[in-house]
Amino acid sequence: MAARDPNVTARNKSIQAMKEQLRSILPEALAESEKESEASINAFIGHRADDFLDLKHDVITTPEDYIHKWLQGMKSFENPFKSDIQKLLENSKNKNFRKYVHIFLKRSFLKHYNELHRARPHVDDSEIWFGVNDAHYGLFVTPRWNGSEWENDKSEIRTVSFKYWTIGHVLKTGLCAPDDPEIYVFDSVNEYLNFFKAQVRLTKSSYQKAIASNYIEYVKASKKPEDVPLLIPELRYDGSGRKHVYRLDFFTVNPFTMEKIGFEISPWSTHGKLTGKDKTLIKLNKEALANFEREMKKIRDYFKKFKIPIFHFTDSDLVDIDKVWSEIKEHLNPGSPPLQLEMSMFSEYFGDL
Repeated sequence: MAARDPNVTARNKSIQAMKEQLRSILPEALAESEKESEASINAFIGHRADDFLDLKHDVITTPEDYIHKWLQGMKSFENPFKSDIQKLLENSKNKNFRKYVHIFLKRSFLKHYNELHRARPHVDDSEIWFGVNDAHYGLFVTPRWNGSEWENDKSEIRTVSFKYWTIGHVLKTGLCAPDDPEIYVFDSVNEYLNFFKAQVRLTKSSYQKAIASNYIEYVKASKKPEDVPLLIPELRYDGSGRKHVYRLDFFTVNPFTMEKIGFEISPWSTHGKLTGKDKTLIKLNKEALANFEREMKKIRDYFKKFKIPIFHFTDSDLVDIDKVWSEIKEHLNPGSPPLQLEMSMFSEYFGDL
């Protein structure tokens, strides 16, 4: 049996203690707020969280930060008149109600700590489409078929337990294909890696195949392969449709920071080579300029739409594919996860105060 996380145990104890504190001042808080029951006063406070906080995107690491953001949201809430709860809180006579709200908010933060303390993908940035021609798939955070196409269940994006955009992510959610309500699932890391290898082979690029082979070995050698960030091949610039403007050779996202990095394999033979015979120097320069501008436009478009900085590897880099892989590999080590709120330490030293 896995050992219990002492921080989870300490948080649960704190949540229970706060529940008892709330109950002890409930009669007075009800009288001051003119609410009829515990359920009604809790709903009165709790239903404002979505109005006052950006719960889908804000990263909140402490109860104090949660309360501070909640108060800021309350004061800036778009309403021609002050909200009912703001009026009650600004009345200094409502001491028990004010205390009740303070404890309630601290408890709310602890109850939703796992959802709030880590970075999450933006709601509008929670799907990725990749692949060549008709062999393309979508990776969603919380996929659901709406009767005609795939979409995310936006209400659940922040509650998932897996690390976003990792091997574990795709094992949990599977992949989606356009116009197909069935999810393509993988039962093991090896099964996904076999799929990944097959996808890269479709590109017919020896350089991409070599990088893919290195990635597969890297994942297999990892102590926790499910936590390895995905190296996504052939990211589609404009979504799931068959027609697309550009594809990015490889792409990865840091699961802790949501930082995106793209990698483009750019040998002269496919990205700049000039063709034809008996061309004047002027015409050759004109074609070379067009090729260059097309590549620069691709970089700008990716950054503008996806905020993806792109590393380009040209012929001089590709001479040493192991060095190229080493540079890519640096971005597959996401670093340490966000620091946990050490509730167990607080309980050890101050739990009886």
